[in-house]
Amino acid sequence: MAKEMTLLWGSGSPSCWRVMIVLEEKNLQGYNQKMLSFEKGEHKSSQVMEMNPRGQLPAFKHNNHVLNESYAACFYLESQYQSQGNKLIPECPAEKAMMYQRMFEANTLGQKMADVIYYNCWKVPEAERHDSALKRNKEALTAEIKLWEGYMQKASGPFVAGNNFSLADVMVFPSVAYLYRFGFCGERYPKLAAYYNSLKDRSSIKTSWPPTWLKSPVQDLLKDI
Repeated sequence: MAKEMTLLWGSGSPSCWRVMIVLEEKNLQGYNQKMLSFEKGEHKSSQVMEMNPRGQLPAFKHNNHVLNESYAACFYLESQYQSQGNKLIPECPAEKAMMYQRMFEANTLGQKMADVIYYNCWKVPEAERHDSALKRNKEALTAEIKLWEGYMQKASGPFVAGNNFSLADVMVFPSVAYLYRFGFCGERYPKLAAYYNSLKDRSSIKTSWPPTWLKSPVQDLLKDI
């Protein structure tokens, strides 16, 4: 099964990490995989472009089925291997509804996070940056994080959708970890901090932890969020 799968990925990418977490949760170790460097532009290589003409990672293939969007790949793996490993879609209708809601809301968290981090680091040349834009982006991200802190405060269990680890956690956790990677101060958001600390040592997450994060220091871009 896993030997028929190929994953091209980049360390630190929440999208890539999601797929890797699901592969671990479904006991699909041993797949073909290659870590590529964003810094070296390897995500635009011919190997990637053949699988993903957008030149983005992840690039995932199972037999002849190509799924390059992380949500699509995760849904596909859970659907194909429902009875293997951990079940990632709850049976309870209430938890299932919450899972779908929160997992798609994770896109907004990721986008607002990217608006701050990428504006300041990669996408906008320093000469073209404006303090007012960064301030606006940080305010939007702060409001978004407060929303998630409220969600976790009202949650019926320790996970995003309730009492069971689900696809919602697969989508949300990498973004929360990304916040910490860029200096997020968890003391201001105790529920999100508790969520992060309770999951960072989960086997599927710890095993697939971005290797570059282990070798380089945390950046402080979000220390004032």
